[in-house]
Amino acid sequence: MSARDSESGRKSEAIAGSIGRPKPGQDEGSATFGAFVRKPGAYRVAVDVSSGDKGSDKSGNAPEGALEPVEALPEDAVEVGFIADAYGLKGWVAVVPYANGKQGGDALLSAKRWWLVKGRERKSTRCLQSKVHADTIVARFAGCDNRDAALALKGHTVNIARSEFPKLDSEDEFYWVDLIGLDVENEAGVALGRVADLIDNGAHSILRIEYPASNKDGKPVTGERLIPFIGVYVKTVDRATKRIVVDWDADY
Repeated sequence: MSARDSESGRKSEAIAGSIGRPKPGQDEGSATFGAFVRKPGAYRVAVDVSSGDKGSDKSGNAPEGALEPVEALPEDAVEVGFIADAYGLKGWVAVVPYANGKQGGDALLSAKRWWLVKGRERKSTRCLQSKVHADTIVARFAGCDNRDAALALKGHTVNIARSEFPKLDSEDEFYWVDLIGLDVENEAGVALGRVADLIDNGAHSILRIEYPASNKDGKPVTGERLIPFIGVYVKTVDRATKRIVVDWDADY
């Protein structure tokens, strides 16, 4: 799943001053409806995962001590960032996590198995250690023990299995990746569209919903709705039925 970090950032800046305004009668201090992916800065201590994961993983990929080519990623793989550069002289890499949070920043700090992709090239590796460094996450892999080896990984995207994402603290917390693609309807049963993306405006997250529409010439176009993901609007999220119910009129 490709990230649109800069695009989402621009959208966030454009609507930050208005999208969060409450409806008439709404408490301006309404709490957000559940947390999303925590930003990497939530952890400031290196996470050492060098113990465990001895030998191949469940799919038989990447034995210990190697960066192994693989034919395919796990079915639940999620792209969470990209390798921007080498870090230091001992094979560490600097990873830029997707700042809009939809991919799971904390997974970079907890997952033992990473999948690296560049073009048609796919590799699996065991992450030995990862930690926050300024606005990036730095990590070292099995089989990558010098700067040249780390530089060879520059430009690879980083994918983590969704099953390795840290468990959220509450049933009212959701990762963005789990909300994208869900159908949205209001409490009257009117279909409002499907979640295409999410936006972080700083105060809370916003559902970006796409739906079929027509322009003034009657030609089909894709309409867009932006609904703040806060409790006053979002009433239920049912991942089993792939449906979100909101208090939101179709003509808003």
